[in-house]
Amino acid sequence: MSKPDILPPTLVDIDEMARAALASLPEPLKRMTEGVVLQVTDFPDDDVCEEMQAESPFDIMGLYQGVSLVEKRMETSGDLPDLVFLYRRPILDYWCETGEELNHVVRHVLIHEIGHHFGFSDDDMESLEAQADAEENA
Repeated sequence: MSKPDILPPTLVDIDEMARAALASLPEPLKRMTEGVVLQVTDFPDDDVCEEMQAESPFDIMGLYQGVSLVEKRMETSGDLPDLVFLYRRPILDYWCETGEELNHVVRHVLIHEIGHHFGFSDDDMESLEAQADAEENA
């Protein structure tokens, strides 16, 4: 008897996990992410890898592109939307290496990248994730 084929989570699966994580953010923070575009792709493009000085496209699980809320003065016509990219293949690679729950990995990467939208430090982002975890588990 052969094993059934097991397919890895798709781009849509990761997108659904990320949107669920976004919906679980504390309400004041969730409101501040309105207008941020979430995009899930397999890998960062070559330009991103070069800019981030990544040795491999597997080194980048997510990316924020935009102007943080701290730096925004006022909305102007023609500005591009703030974008949060999640990269499926590096996320799946990390998931396989660590054995962490995939939902947790996706959520962690998303919260980290949203933290850049807010202009947060890494310590601020860890606190935000802990608060979101506490609310999700309550």
